[in-house]
Amino acid sequence: MLGNTFTLKQLEALVWVADLGSFRKAAQHLNTTQPNISSRIASLESTLGTILMLRDAGSVRLTDKGHEILQAARAVLRQAEELIEVAARPDLVQNRLRLGVTELIAATWLHEYLRRLKAAYPEVSFELTVDLSRTLDRALALNELDLTLQTAPFATTVTGQIELGEYPYAWVASSEVAAELPTKLTVKDLIPHTLLTHARHTQAFTELSDYADANALPKAGFVPSSSMSSCLQMTLDGMGVSLLPEAMVAKDIAAGKLVHLCVDWAPNPLRFCARYHAEKVARFVLHAARIAEETATDFKEGSKH
Repeated sequence: MLGNTFTLKQLEALVWVADLGSFRKAAQHLNTTQPNISSRIASLESTLGTILMLRDAGSVRLTDKGHEILQAARAVLRQAEELIEVAARPDLVQNRLRLGVTELIAATWLHEYLRRLKAAYPEVSFELTVDLSRTLDRALALNELDLTLQTAPFATTVTGQIELGEYPYAWVASSEVAAELPTKLTVKDLIPHTLLTHARHTQAFTELSDYADANALPKAGFVPSSSMSSCLQMTLDGMGVSLLPEAMVAKDIAAGKLVHLCVDWAPNPLRFCARYHAEKVARFVLHAARIAEETATDFKEGSKH
């Protein structure tokens, strides 16, 4: 029997120091102190009789044996979670989910998703980041996020990915602006107006810019913004025509505050995925990704009615 040879907290410290590359960051994530993390690692090294990490100039590097034990530690922690699952005691999972989402999700089904997560894992806390997909991508690559709900294309390769569906774009304008426009439109017809779009380097702006170049259309009136909510508000205020995800403007269209314009071109739909490093994350993160899939499906089904 292993008895009290080592503890799950020691293995947890090893995993987070390795993933975050810092004793300080691991301590912050685990809500403890840096000396406590150092003590856990030192005790584990003493018990196992081997050096797991080399520390110099503020950096941390695993030894060859440290890499081997890290993989075994991940497996032990997952087995501990599986035991909790078998016992049907998700309330015993005390952890923190570092979640990254794009603005569209934040504006539509994020609240329902967090409600379902809390019901499934009442003792798990959330650290939420709302940002552009490319920023979330970088954070995921650096192990600064556990789970991202983001849009393609993806720069980071991951071993865990679940499709969350596609979200088409819509051209919209206030009723006052729409009254000045023909019923059937081309993008060229919109050029005299300010065109409010998502940020540079996003799919919508890139495809719109490429379309304009291919059709020799001027781009001086394109106004990209990192905030789709701001674009929406400016459109409601009659300050221009917007190109936004349909899900974000559906309520205002239904309420008669915005008009869905019939334009002959739109960007490809946004493709959303839940993404994570399957070989690293805790088991509850995998379940959190599945809950996101269920929530996204229910949202899309509900929006059809």
